[in-house]
Amino acid sequence: METLDLVPAVTNLRGLVASVSDDQLTAQTPCPDYSVGDLLDHIGGLAIAFTGAARKLPVPGSEEGGSGDASRLEPGWRERIDRDLADLAEAWDDPAAYEGEATAGGVTMPGPIAASVALNEVVVHGWDLATAIGRPFEADDAAVHACMAFAEPFSTPETADQRGDAFGPVVPVPDDASPLVRLLGMMGRPA
Repeated sequence: METLDLVPAVTNLRGLVASVSDDQLTAQTPCPDYSVGDLLDHIGGLAIAFTGAARKLPVPGSEEGGSGDASRLEPGWRERIDRDLADLAEAWDDPAAYEGEATAGGVTMPGPIAASVALNEVVVHGWDLATAIGRPFEADDAAVHACMAFAEPFSTPETADQRGDAFGPVVPVPDDASPLVRLLGMMGRPA
């Protein structure tokens, strides 16, 4: 069974989370409804939810999905989110995580799909966070291509009604756009 390597994307996101200053928490992100603080709360929640999904363990409260509420960031949130992200990468490094079904955010899906969703969340929200705080963003090609394989089926005009609230409308990108820019376009982010 093929597994995904979340370590590079998670390592990048961990560095971004650690670099957020308190005065940046109210800055707007490319996610229209999220400030940086809201996005950080969401990232912390998705790390816990998808770790539970990988380990086939219920996570109390994860059925609502990531809350995205900056008021929930407690003292020490940087360290907590860092630990939870490290745990996420470790959980999906175990081939058993890909067996059977996994549940995150109240949605049950095959393990490999849950891993793809987790990687997509880490990469795209990593870009969101980097953009909001004015930091450079890098994503390894393997992660971007895995995310594109996940996002592409939901990025055609015929599937627009299946995108739900998780994705913004597809943003057109030039034919010669980089894979990351194409992924961001699929996810509704103008890069």
